[in-house]
Amino acid sequence: MWQSYIKNFKDYLRLERSFSGNSVQAYVHDVEKLEEYLEMSATLISPIHLKEEQVLGFLQYVSEMGLTAHTQARMLSGIRAFYKYLHLEGLITEDPTELIESPKLPRKLPDVLSYQEIEEMILALDHSTPEGTRNRAMVEVLYSCGLRVTEMTTLKLTDCHFDIGFIKVLGKGDKVRLVPIGKEAIKHVQLYLEFVRSQMAPKKGHEDILFLNRRGAELSRVMVFLIIKDAAVKAGIGKNVSPHTFRHSFATHLIEGGASLRAVQEMLGHESITTTEIYTHLDRDYLKQIITEFHPRS
Repeated sequence: MWQSYIKNFKDYLRLERSFSGNSVQAYVHDVEKLEEYLEMSATLISPIHLKEEQVLGFLQYVSEMGLTAHTQARMLSGIRAFYKYLHLEGLITEDPTELIESPKLPRKLPDVLSYQEIEEMILALDHSTPEGTRNRAMVEVLYSCGLRVTEMTTLKLTDCHFDIGFIKVLGKGDKVRLVPIGKEAIKHVQLYLEFVRSQMAPKKGHEDILFLNRRGAELSRVMVFLIIKDAAVKAGIGKNVSPHTFRHSFATHLIEGGASLRAVQEMLGHESITTTEIYTHLDRDYLKQIITEFHPRS
């Protein structure tokens, strides 16, 4: 239904507007994300019948996924260009994006890190100490899997299935999900297990916890916040960085790289956007493929 319109839009951008290949791809990508959202929310209709409230619903959805106002504004500009084209072609009389205001760009720096900033934070960690080895593994897991801080601090050894490239995560409302984990994160967790964790005597009741503090107990949320803040300061990053920043960065980098909304939604453990409670679980091989294809550190 949408593909013929998108194909013609693509030709228009390339031939009539002389856009570069990358710009054409970015614009098309934004329109395809809108189409995917409508499909997921069981409201897929022809683009020529779309109303303003459906575009607003899409923007609200990507906002709830943690994408910054910058990314939302960029997506909206792609969708706007598509509807300008449809109007120009005489396919629509009313543009559903005409009255939609661009998301207000925050005055403070956005809390999403670039891939380079994440690399700089990783390099700022002291790799010569047992704590530094553990912290490297933690940062890799946060960014590779998009976990909430509590999901990471409560991660169990028995829930790490590195042989198949997945970890089992206990999320909000005690919902369990399987999340793919990249090779780089696996490598650093295994280094931590071999050279640090194996030398520790875990406290009673903490034997199965992956990341332990010096006393052999589960790390507190506050401790993780301090570790992340310290790494950001040492790397000279002037943004407001917290463990949640890695979750936002994970989602943003995947979606901007071309991963599907449904796949990212499932990996983040977000509720389904469909009104019904039927939740379509994606094929595990597909989720793993998404990480391999679109995650910068896979």
